[in-house]
Amino acid sequence: MDNFNDRYGECPMYYTISILEGKWKWIILWEIYRQEVVRYSRLKEALHSIAHKTLSQQLKELEADKIINRKQYNEVPPKVEYSLTDRGKSLIPILEMMSNWGQDNRL
Repeated sequence: MDNFNDRYGECPMYYTISILEGKWKWIILWEIYRQEVVRYSRLKEALHSIAHKTLSQQLKELEADKIINRKQYNEVPPKVEYSLTDRGKSLIPILEMMSNWGQDNRL
């Protein structure tokens, strides 16, 4: 983000939110973590209510922010796999805490 520091200063919370904002990013990361390496079609299937455009955009943003790896194989039909980067893996403890909190506090 070009003007991030102008708007939010050095706040680490705002930085984290700016990278992982959106309804789906945390859920996408959780699903990639659970499957370790996942093809687009399997990810879409696991997140059945997400729109194709939304999933594609969120994956592009996560890749640009170096949270996930995208590996494309040159074959027909094209095969693309997603996995977490080391940076993405560093979010796993937070994801696990969020999952535990949801399990413990579900009404």
